[in-house]
Amino acid sequence: MQKIGIGFVVGMLFSAGLVVQGRGQNPGGQTAGQQRPAEIVKTYASSSEVAALLAKAKSERKAEPNIVQPILRLAPYVMNVEYRASVGNPNAHPGEAEIFYVIDGTATMVTGGRIVNNRIEGGSSRSIATGDFVIVPENTPHWFSEITGTLRLMSMHVPRPVQGQ
Repeated sequence: MQKIGIGFVVGMLFSAGLVVQGRGQNPGGQTAGQQRPAEIVKTYASSSEVAALLAKAKSERKAEPNIVQPILRLAPYVMNVEYRASVGNPNAHPGEAEIFYVIDGTATMVTGGRIVNNRIEGGSSRSIATGDFVIVPENTPHWFSEITGTLRLMSMHVPRPVQGQ
């Protein structure tokens, strides 16, 4: 199940890159002819690499509620593993959707509403667990309001193509 989920998201990564290219941009976000700065490109990670990243995140977690380790990089996309052992602050990402795949664990995720004093007011709550996928649209507040034990996730920010190009 884990390989199917991650494979699905990797496929979405490359499909999204084709959509961006079809709108007049390359995956680096530049229009044709522009130079982009040197970047790290990593398009494959083995299951043992992912396991090592999760172990590293667990061992490095001290006072931070969320440790993020990059798995893959192909600008403008970065796929991460996240290790969450306690509740953090809510987020909203202008111009970027965020995809989550739950590798292991359970939590309550709140989406929508508005961020007030490091909480979300007026959002919708749902329980998420191992194997679940969630897509959070751009500009949408989201928050893991309760985590049972630890939550290990794969996450990816997906920029929206610029409309009209």
